[in-house]
Parts: sequence; C-alpha cells; structure tokens
Amino acid sequence: MSFEGKRLVVVGGGSGIARRIAADADAAGAEVILAGRNPARIDVPGIRAAFADLGDESSLKALAAEAGELDYLVSLAGAPANGPVTELEREAVTRAFDAKVIGPLMLAKHFAPRLRDGGAIALFSGVAAWRPAPGRTVMATTNGAVAFLAQALAVDLAPIRVVAISPGIVDSGAWDRLGAGKDDFFRRTAETNPARRVGAAADVATATLQALANPFVTGTVLHVDGGGRLA
Repeated sequence: MSFEGKRLVVVGGGSGIARRIAADADAAGAEVILAGRNPARIDVPGIRAAFADLGDESSLKALAAEAGELDYLVSLAGAPANGPVTELEREAVTRAFDAKVIGPLMLAKHFAPRLRDGGAIALFSGVAAWRPAPGRTVMATTNGAVAFLAQALAVDLAPIRVVAISPGIVDSGAWDRLGAGKDDFFRRTAETNPARRVGAAADVATATLQALANPFVTGTVLHVDGGGRLA
C-alpha cells in the first residue's frame, strides 16, 4: 500500500496498536499525527504528537483545526470499566462511553468537514462485543455500539467511508499487566482460536490501513481476531 501524499490522524496514542498504525502509515508515505492525552509519552520516531481527550470536545475541535485537511482518521482509545454490574461506578461507565462512542462521534463531527475526497474513518470496536463475559458488560456494550455507530456514520457522512475494526486478543502491550500469567493466557487463547495464535499489532495495523485505502469498503465491521469470536 502507498499512502504517499496522504494525511492520517490517529487518536489513542498510548496504544501499541496505535503506534504501529502510525509507524506503518509513515513508512508508506503518509503524514501522520498521533494524538493522545499525554503527547509527551508518544515516542514514535518521525511522528508528530498532539493532544486529544475524547472526553473533552474542545480538545477534539482544536485537534481538527491543528490537523487541517486530511484523508484518514482512526480512533482506538479505550477506558475499560470492568467489574460486576453491581459494583460499577457511573463515572467509570461514562468514561468508557466517552472513549469508545461519544468521543468518536464528536471526532466525526469536527473532522468530517475536513476530510478530502476518498476520505475514511476507522473506529475501533473489539471482540468482547461478540463474546460477552461476566465483568465485561460495559466493554461488550461500548464495543457493540461502535459497530452500529460505524454503520450510521457511513450513511450519514456518505461518501465519506466509515468502518469498525474489531481486534481480538493481540500482543500489543496491553496484556503485559498479567505479568508471568501472560504467556499462559496467550497459550490458552491460541489453543482455542481457529487461527491457533494470538494477534500482533502488525496484523491489526495492516488490516486497518487496508480498510482505509479500499474505496469500496464502508459501513461494516472488519474482524481481526483470529476467529476468536467463534471460539
């Protein structure tokens, strides 16, 4: 894929997947802005860092103004609110919806007028929407909402294309919190996934850039989960 002459904004700069998307797009010739709540921690060589807080619409409006005209927008931030429903805090639930649903909706509001012909938006869902589990009600709901948001925006913003990307279990750094238990978790995941492996950040980055570049893909969910939703 060539992204020569294209401008791409990626929101969610703290994610390993976001950094890989930014790096791969840069290598393919794109001008990339990688935005997050802590720009000082965005350390991808050659990538311009910027501030964005999906819970603060004014910051998204400012980011759109800073970016100017662009070709592609990706939003993949998340703020999980996991735990039993009976123990959920409203503030945590609100942050989760800001990150996955309300924030991306506001991004579309401010960025859509700046997208050039052939422009596209990719919003990140996740396998939890198709495989809900105890303690993951908010995660399943927000990820499911992203799938429907992508459909609605694809119609509302046409001919701007909008797709949802749904990763499965990916070794992107997010699971490092498991410490010594990570390897065992990945092994068990690989044993049940039809693909018989866990994902890599490169798998998701490649799929995302392909979806953005394909002029006949819109209003759909691209599952990059090794078949995990079927396991």
